[in-house]
Amino acid sequence: MLTPVNTFKQALKDKRPQIGLWMSLISPSATEICALAGFDWLVIDGEHAPNDLRSIQAQLQTLAAYPASHPVARVPVGHGHVGTALLKQYLDLGAQNIIVPMVDTAEQAAQLVQAMRYPQDDGLGGVRGMAGARASRWGHYPDYYQRANQEVCLIVQAESREALNNLDAIAATPGVDGVFIGPADLSASMGHVGNAAHPEVQAAIADAIARILKAGKAPGILTPDRQLAAHYLSLGAVFVAVGLDTQILMRQTTDLVAHFKTEVRAITPALGATY
Repeated sequence: MLTPVNTFKQALKDKRPQIGLWMSLISPSATEICALAGFDWLVIDGEHAPNDLRSIQAQLQTLAAYPASHPVARVPVGHGHVGTALLKQYLDLGAQNIIVPMVDTAEQAAQLVQAMRYPQDDGLGGVRGMAGARASRWGHYPDYYQRANQEVCLIVQAESREALNNLDAIAATPGVDGVFIGPADLSASMGHVGNAAHPEVQAAIADAIARILKAGKAPGILTPDRQLAAHYLSLGAVFVAVGLDTQILMRQTTDLVAHFKTEVRAITPALGATY
């Protein structure tokens, strides 16, 4: 049994569009439903969702049955000693694809590259600690330590004015596979809190996508707006998340109950006051 090739990483390298979904429900059952839908990549969110190492492992184990849907695990923080330790734990769980929020400089990106890799003579200065954990399937992948550095995929998030100022250097950092633009935090950083649709923010996103592509890396972004997602894809965004599981559940349940409460009022006017 050999370490599998990371086909999601290869898709980013080849600039093949990948359609994804953000997952925050911390439920293996919800994760399985999302995988069965056919998404190319699924984010297990450790930053803004109450995921811990055990719930992340459970979702990785669930997704192992659906290899066409690639798990991408987002750590809450990637910088400093705490970030290095968290990255090591996520990788040891078997997460090959890691996304790191709030990367503002090329120096931060380079530190993340080192944290993602075992010490090898590849010029990138890996500092990842050695352990025979789930990533090697408890030793059933005998070539894991030799191949791990080739198969891990690092995605850094650019979501501030500072990150945009340093974007060319961040994207050019060896070992960075993709740059994900965070529209919500970016809009806040640009003075348009809660308004990622602001023309200034959209112009910055379009420029960022072009700059990331120019550096030879894959741009990514999240939007539940179908027209906007199509627009980003037309600009060259490679991996685009087109929804969030919590938002889908919220909107569908709200719409369903509103529909039937309206039906009740129409059918039984005498009960209208109850609703």
